[in-house]
Formats: sequence, structure tokens, C-alpha cells
Amino acid sequence: MYTVVLDWLEERLRSGEISVGDKLPGERQLAEEFGISRASVREAIRILDAMGLVRSSTGSGPAAGAVVISEPSAALGWALRLHVATRSLPVRDLVQTRLLLETQSALEAAAAPETPERAAALEHAAELVAAMDDPQLPDERFHAHDAAYHVLLSSLAGNVVVETVMSSLRQATIGYVQETVAGLEDWPQVRRTLQRQHHEILQAFQDRRGQDAAAALREHITWFFGHSRAGEGSRD
Repeated sequence: MYTVVLDWLEERLRSGEISVGDKLPGERQLAEEFGISRASVREAIRILDAMGLVRSSTGSGPAAGAVVISEPSAALGWALRLHVATRSLPVRDLVQTRLLLETQSALEAAAAPETPERAAALEHAAELVAAMDDPQLPDERFHAHDAAYHVLLSSLAGNVVVETVMSSLRQATIGYVQETVAGLEDWPQVRRTLQRQHHEILQAFQDRRGQDAAAALREHITWFFGHSRAGEGSRD
């Protein structure tokens, strides 16, 4: 029964009657409007929350209730992570998808117009790379900076869907990366190699050398995946 609420919200979002930031009607009102139980309404709200479409607050007052938001990467990221855990989505295929998205984004970013947003993204990417240069930076933060760096660079192509999917892919594979790194005896050397590659990639983006940026990204991604696979094999 809760699907009637999902369909209703989709229709209202498409028509513009409801927008991001608007509060949904209360449970009682929705239940009465659709002739369903309040439990079914609550189930619909929980699903919308998990999908990154609403944020719910309990209690009373103006802050209580469900407010429409838009965080698609969070929902996609969780879904991908769970399917990776079931092994129905092979890590190799996720890596291949990253290659396709990131290399194409690099080519398109080279031709994108100069905007304050582009300058800010490149500046932030440079700050992340500088932070990762610190050998004392904890591995957990290194991985977080690494993920943010790649998503930032993919955003320079100006494609919101690609940026969202990239963010989701990084969320989905972060656990695999951390587990792999924990088993690498030569991780310090691997980290230095990744950093050298990060600098080369960033410089190519800054210089608008799309072909060089795409080639550097391809080498960077395939090198780490190949190295991690070899490391797993040596432990078996």
C-alpha cells in the first residue's frame, strides 16, 4: 500500500507542486488522503529516507516531519556496497566502469568553460593532494581524500549524473580498497606511487590536457587494481 505515497510524490515533484526543501503533509493527512494506514505511510517515509529523497525528524513543532531533499549518491552508494558484498557486482566491473566514466570526464573537462566553480574544484583538488603528501596522514583519511579527489575531478566535466555515479562507486569500493591496502606489505611504496600519479593527473587537468589526463587516470586506476590483485594472489 505504501507505493501510492511514492507514486504521489513522484507526480508532485515532476509537476513542480513539491520541490526540494518542502515539507510533506503529516502521516494522518496522507493516510486519510489515500485510505491507507499510518503504518503504511511510515513505511513509505522510511523508504524515501533510505533513497535519499526525504529527511525525517521526529517530535513536534516546525522542525518535525519529512522534508524533501536530494542526495542520490548516498542511496546509490549503499545499494552498490551491499551488492558488492553479495558478489553480484564484481569489483573488476566496478573498476572498468570507473575507467569509462573518469577518462571520458577528463576529455570533456578539458573543453569545459572557465568558471569560478571549476577554479574552486581544482583548488580543492590541489589541497587534497597536498594533504595526502603528508606521510603522517592516517590511512583512513588518505583514502577519504583520495575518493573526494577523484569525484572532484569527474565533476569538472559538468555532468551531474556522472558526478553522482562516481560518488556512489567510490562509496561502494572504499571498503574493498581499505581491506586490500591492509594486506599490502609494500603499502608505503604503493602510497608514494599513487601520490606521484595524483600529481600528474592534477597537472594535466590544470593544463587542460584532456588526452594526457585520461591516459594518466587509466594508468593510475589499472595500476592499483592490478597491484592489489597481485597482492591478494601472493597471500593465497
